[in-house]
Amino acid sequence: MHINAMNWSQVEERVKTDDRCILPIGSVEQHARLSLGTDMILAEKVSLDAAAPLGVPVFPVVPYGLASSFADFPGTVSFSLRTYVGVIEDILDSLHRSGFRRILVVNGHGGNTPAATVVSEWLNRNRDASVKMHDWWRAPKTMAKVLEIDKRASHASWMENFPWTRLEGVAQPEHVQERVDFDGLARVDAGRKRERLGEGNYHGLFERPDADMLAIWDVAVTETRALLENDWH
Repeated sequence: MHINAMNWSQVEERVKTDDRCILPIGSVEQHARLSLGTDMILAEKVSLDAAAPLGVPVFPVVPYGLASSFADFPGTVSFSLRTYVGVIEDILDSLHRSGFRRILVVNGHGGNTPAATVVSEWLNRNRDASVKMHDWWRAPKTMAKVLEIDKRASHASWMENFPWTRLEGVAQPEHVQERVDFDGLARVDAGRKRERLGEGNYHGLFERPDADMLAIWDVAVTETRALLENDWH
């Protein structure tokens, strides 16, 4: 259930019997020919689909993350690390104040990894809470399904090309993108990253059949839901 479908008194009553919620976090950044909002779209949708049968509230996705590597691609928005730490802390404080004690953070962007450290420090100050950090796309079962279908998969490749991240009227290339030099990218600034990346696909095809994508999605939703249901303490 999206939190927009609830009022404050309904939240107050719900947390008396079920103190779980989901916080999706994403990014607005280049994804080759896919939506700039790919990471936020996927994080929020997998959260809503996983929570639906359980009635667990899903908060609006945090759209912006840590995306400095793509700063020279127009449309990319990035927090500084110091700002991001404060944003995550403030949101967790607000959820805790509302009565939520079991919080699943569903992450859609690899660059947001430092949020896990923020969560760890926050938990030391809020010992009555439990927070799970879930990188949905590289969770064990989901990534295993991706690799079963095609091992050539990475950022902005086919593995992020779902019906809900495509743009109307934008055709996808048919070639296989060669694997980028990750070590080389790590050594240079955003401008030289853009020069080396071209459109932005890190490795693999740009698109695969919908049947493949929906098979991955089913695994991702089931794996995310299991985290809501099990092992909170």
